[in-house]
Amino acid sequence: MASCAVQLIEKVTRKKVEKQKFETHILKGPYMKHPLQNRWGLWFYKNDKSKMWQDNLRLITKFDTAEDFWAFVALQDGIEPMWEDRSNKCGGRWLITLAKQHRHTELDHFWLETLLCLIGEGFGSFSRDICGSVINIRAKGDKIAIWTSNAENCETVTYIGKKYKESLGLPQKLVIGYQAHADTATKSNSITKNKFVV
Repeated sequence: MASCAVQLIEKVTRKKVEKQKFETHILKGPYMKHPLQNRWGLWFYKNDKSKMWQDNLRLITKFDTAEDFWAFVALQDGIEPMWEDRSNKCGGRWLITLAKQHRHTELDHFWLETLLCLIGEGFGSFSRDICGSVINIRAKGDKIAIWTSNAENCETVTYIGKKYKESLGLPQKLVIGYQAHADTATKSNSITKNKFVV
């Protein structure tokens, strides 16, 4: 496939958004909007091989209310969707891989549930460790991942993985893996070893 469409979800710190949220989103028009705990950004990636990877990323929009989410069905602000970002570099990802024949039956459902887990703070107090999410549509198969900030925090990473698997309605027998970004960035072949599995 010559080009690859990627939607990336990334997150901003609560401190920056908290004050702004309640100042700018108390009332909009004739009704009240419902602020989210974080501000999100929707990114698009087009695989133009003549450009550097970073130059292929485009910020589409940002939102911080439930109503704006449903208007855009998009994604958290302040973290760039790349391994090198300081919020991501020590982290990793829970990865769901789908064969291309499941694109029409499972992909949309899994992506929507992933977004709802993130903006709904579906991981309880562990939600603060979520950096964002990525969906990759590729010729050989599709991938959805939730990125976390610290690949060494076993308790947090495992809790997020179990909760994510449950939210997607995946069978207990199906194993999903967590990969550290550092391992993925330095892999010598096409397969990255899982650091954790649930």
